[in-house]
Order: sequence, then C-alpha cells, then structure tokens
Amino acid sequence: MSNFEKQIFEKYPFLSLVEYGGSELIGIIQNYDDTVMSLYDYSKLKTTTEKQKYLELGEIWWWESNRLIPINIFIKQDWEPFRYTLVNLNVKDSNIAHGPSVNIQDLSKKRTKRRNIQLVKRVK
Repeated sequence: MSNFEKQIFEKYPFLSLVEYGGSELIGIIQNYDDTVMSLYDYSKLKTTTEKQKYLELGEIWWWESNRLIPINIFIKQDWEPFRYTLVNLNVKDSNIAHGPSVNIQDLSKKRTKRRNIQLVKRVK
C-alpha cells in the first residue's frame, strides 16, 4: 500500500479496499455475509458535491454509531441518493484488503449466560 493510500485510510477509516476480479474497489461496505458482499462504490459517484456528501455521511456513521449497523439503516433518507452506487459482489471472488466490514447477522446474536444446574439426589 502506498503512502497516499495510507493517508486516505487514516483520514477516512470507514472506507474499505476490496479486491474483486482483478480490480480494486473503494467504498463503504453495507453488509458482508457468507455469500454476498454489498459495497457502496466510491468510484461510481458522478459529481464532487456527491463525493463530499458521501464522505461527510460516512464520517457521521463512523463516529456516531456503534459500527455494527449498516450505513443505509443508520442514516436512512440522507443516504438514499447513493443507492445507485451499491454493488453486490460474490464473497468467494472478493477479498477485503483494508478497512472495516459490517455483518448484520452480528446484531441478532445475543450474549447468553450459561448456567450449569446440577441436580443431586440425597440418599437418607
């Protein structure tokens, strides 16, 4: 990774670098599960104002959420204009080279305390 890429990922820690089919994609991962990875591709943005808004909303999501909730659920209507940048990738063909990933299945997992109850029969 070059110094320029390191500076970008330090400034925008919510961005992920994904290798897919011989190419590299940069964006925010919406969801990463066993079969499909959904990524909001930064390179598909058309104007500089869209790019600035994308990065601003990404920072809001990164610093104000617990990072387990996907960005489209956390920000809702403000994120709707970026729906056209969503790309679905096959997990088998992709590799996250750098950056965070969100798995919505982790939200449903609850920690449960295991209790061992031992029944003893007393003989009199």
